[in-house]
Amino acid sequence: MKAVRIPYDHLSPEALEGVVEEFVTRDGTDYGEREVSLETKINQVMDQLRTGTAVIVFDAESETCNIFRANDPVLKGII
Repeated sequence: MKAVRIPYDHLSPEALEGVVEEFVTRDGTDYGEREVSLETKINQVMDQLRTGTAVIVFDAESETCNIFRANDPVLKGII
């Protein structure tokens, strides 16, 4: 995988919101038994990006963005 970390603050506010919204609305994202609003999910991810506990990664092969926890082992050696 050819991937590069994209600092969240290098994206326009609109692009950042689009990446985060697409991420939190993907199939398979589960917030447990309680219902969580889209706005809350977006704010939670934005806070994680701001504090550095989450990072945006662009995969050049698939031309997709993803958001990972900063300590995710999948990130070792690729960014």
